[in-house]
Amino acid sequence: MSAPMAKGAALHATLEYLDSRGDGSRARVLAVLDGSARAQVEHVAPTSEVPYGLLVSLWEVADAELRTTAPAWMEEAGGFSIKARGAQMYGGILRKNNPHEFLTQSVSLFQLFYHPGDMQVVDEGVGRAVLRLDGFDAATPLFCRRQTGGLTAALAIAGGDDPVVRHVRCALEGDAFCEWELRWKVPRASGEAMAKS
Repeated sequence: MSAPMAKGAALHATLEYLDSRGDGSRARVLAVLDGSARAQVEHVAPTSEVPYGLLVSLWEVADAELRTTAPAWMEEAGGFSIKARGAQMYGGILRKNNPHEFLTQSVSLFQLFYHPGDMQVVDEGVGRAVLRLDGFDAATPLFCRRQTGGLTAALAIAGGDDPVVRHVRCALEGDAFCEWELRWKVPRASGEAMAKS
């Protein structure tokens, strides 16, 4: 299996989230990174590929900075990433008539940010789905939390009302794989039509 990689856009989105807090956290986080990592983080292009470990290093330093004062920061950062970078770069993949269209399309949003691996729909019904991470080593619970926030934002952009995402199984806690349960409200007429199809 090849080494895990991430798009520079994931680094940019993390830094942009830190900036959006308006509390100087970006400068404090960058000051803690060693010089080589800091230079990579600050100068990588959004479309370049970087070692996933570099992204994890940035997240871990940010978590040390924010976990006490903003315990849900990583879920917020995941949502921020999708609303900002994701919608900007991949709006056609996110903006759908409903979450079903987003989840079952042939293009994988996950693979546009990370590789190897993918998120697969393993169960689906009216207003709900279960996604499984396959072939990618999350390495840190921060990744799982980021996906939770990102999926919540993606469902909302894809037309899901009141989306709720829960990380229900985690490979880092001894499960065979990571899974997320997704739920959203479906207008009654749409739900009846989907149930018949």
